[in-house]
Amino acid sequence: MVQLGSHRVSRLILGSNPMLGYSHTSGLLSRLMMDFYTLENIGKVCERCLELGINTWQTSAHEKVDKTLEGLRSRGRDIQWIFLANNPHLQDAQALKAVIQRGKPIAVVHHGQVTDRLWREGQVEKAHDFVKRVQDLGVMGGLSSHNPAVIRHAESQGWKVDFYMSSFYRDSRSREELKAQLNEAPLGEVFLASDPPLMCEAIRDAKRPCLAFKILAAGRNCERAEQTANAFEYAFRNIKRSDAVIVGIFPQYQDQTLEDVKLAMQFSSLSQ
Repeated sequence: MVQLGSHRVSRLILGSNPMLGYSHTSGLLSRLMMDFYTLENIGKVCERCLELGINTWQTSAHEKVDKTLEGLRSRGRDIQWIFLANNPHLQDAQALKAVIQRGKPIAVVHHGQVTDRLWREGQVEKAHDFVKRVQDLGVMGGLSSHNPAVIRHAESQGWKVDFYMSSFYRDSRSREELKAQLNEAPLGEVFLASDPPLMCEAIRDAKRPCLAFKILAAGRNCERAEQTANAFEYAFRNIKRSDAVIVGIFPQYQDQTLEDVKLAMQFSSLSQ
């Protein structure tokens, strides 16, 4: 467990991209994930996580999330919820308040893709303003980013954020940034092997807790069991003891929940 404010959070946090059909790989895989993740199966995976000691779920806004939280809580099977806010909740104060009142998240986080776009546009202070609005509502406010420069900026400026969500891979680069770095803009999302060391350095330098995500490069690092284990080992070895990881699960063919819990238990002591 790690401490986030007054909450004890498992070092392995359940992600939601597969549940909501965001494979970050292909439209076909996204559709397969959506087909598998009926409301019933989302509930089953959350129950399985609770049984194995994962007590926190990070998601974007979705009707399935609302219904799952309601169902779990009605059965006394509460799970701590971290809400990753995108539009309209970043702009609409009433919509944000409604989500907080309905879902009772332990924290609300400014979406990383939006953060990185604001950074490119020279308007990243808007992300800080949102975090402060969340805190004014009595909820922890977090900042998500795929760009280590954003984390370093927030730290150097003394931003009043409670924690960061930090992507191992900077898949938020614009086409112009990709062309400048690679001399071309590849098709689809780009995951560069040189990215994790840069973000891990920013994570270790950050004074606040970090929740590392995309440690498996949206499935690219788990073609084989050995590859998955290496990714977990690398993640825990290169983050702080006060940090945690967020991992999405797609257990249609195997008990990935149990596999990931075993890996987290095996390697979590490597953090300094």
